[in-house]
Amino acid sequence: MGGARTALFNWLYARHNGGQFLLRIEDTDRARSTDESTRAIFDGLNWLGLTWDEEVVYQGANLARHQADALRLLENGSAYRCFCTPAELDERRKEAEARKDAFRYDRRCDRLDPAEVERRVAAGVPHVLRFRVPDGSTEWDDMVHGRIAFPNKDIEDFVILRSDSTPIYNMAVVSDDIAMRITIVMRGDDHISNTPKQILLYSALGSPLPRFAHLPMIHGTDGKKLSKRHGATAVGDYQHLGILPSAMRNFLALLGWSPGGDLEVMMLDELVERFGEDGLLKKAAVFDPKKLEWMNGQHLSILPVEDVAQWVMPALIAAGLATASELAERHDWFILLLELLRVRSRTIDDVVRQARPFLVEEITYDPDATAKQWKDAAHTITLLSETRDRLEALSDWSPEPMEEALRELAESHGITAGKLFQPMRVALTGLAVSPGIFDVLVMLGKERSLARLEAAVASLERGQTD
Repeated sequence: MGGARTALFNWLYARHNGGQFLLRIEDTDRARSTDESTRAIFDGLNWLGLTWDEEVVYQGANLARHQADALRLLENGSAYRCFCTPAELDERRKEAEARKDAFRYDRRCDRLDPAEVERRVAAGVPHVLRFRVPDGSTEWDDMVHGRIAFPNKDIEDFVILRSDSTPIYNMAVVSDDIAMRITIVMRGDDHISNTPKQILLYSALGSPLPRFAHLPMIHGTDGKKLSKRHGATAVGDYQHLGILPSAMRNFLALLGWSPGGDLEVMMLDELVERFGEDGLLKKAAVFDPKKLEWMNGQHLSILPVEDVAQWVMPALIAAGLATASELAERHDWFILLLELLRVRSRTIDDVVRQARPFLVEEITYDPDATAKQWKDAAHTITLLSETRDRLEALSDWSPEPMEEALRELAESHGITAGKLFQPMRVALTGLAVSPGIFDVLVMLGKERSLARLEAAVASLERGQTD
């Protein structure tokens, strides 16, 4: 989720400023960069509609350049060879801990005689390349946090090339950023500690610095860093939980950015128009699933209905409620149904659940609904039977004559119209909640409506006999 939010912010900033949004897959860590994880990145970006402007860069393919840049640092005196073994470093670390001192590499290999260095290299002694951190401090103006400074004395000489000649993360990303001509780096504020090292590498390679923006972390509603204990945390999961991509974009945009005022619901064009660094926030953002559902309900209601249909149709087909050809044949009817259902829904799953009674031949009755609305079975049988007779007599199957006939029926029984409509609703849909009763009748059609009322009466009569 954090990666999706960061990608969105980069994309919005690039689009707002007429720049380019570039995608790099940092796949040098083979244990973490699996085909599955890479596919999840592409799937998530494609679902969110975040298109990139140049060919995807795979970091692992640029090993030769990473090595060449590291050797340039060695040649210009910014780096040196370190022959200390992991075991030796671990022993010194333990000694420092015993003295209750912070461990720092003591630069002993930087003091080796050049002839000794050459001898060891010629003999094939394993070694790493370390960056020689200069005196002073490293500072930058962060687009989110303002001026940030790190004393260089707190940064030990860090490894840039391992003994197997593969680059450390900071070396690889700086080399790639320079090659890709990156001018803005937006990422999570957990990378702040990496930034001074990267700035030192840019400077040592003679490259201009990009601007940095370190976005706040995303927390759960309990105030703790978002993790799997909070439920779904991958953006792709929400694609299968009935969330629209436009709603997810809108929701993610507000996790660390504010357009000002009380504005919350925005479509993509408005997000691009309004997005800027002035609205970037320092405090941690809170991922609230209920807020996401509310946002999704807003987008379900205001998006063009044909756009909503593109997301609902596959869900209906997957649920086995209709086929693509059936929906195509009844397209106009389906769009009318969707107009009725979407304003009462927060997710696509809600739409599917409400659509079921209109798409299946036989319905099941919700036990809670029947317990409440069919409590007096004999009276309900009478009401539903007479309702069926009144409706069957109508020559015009439209709301106005329906309402007139049913309100007269309710009055003849000395009850309010609601006392008639609620048992009817359960009979027609099996549910306690649905669109307006006359909309339900129209969408079901006369034949199915009458059949549903007959089936409900039969069910009640069976219950009395049982």
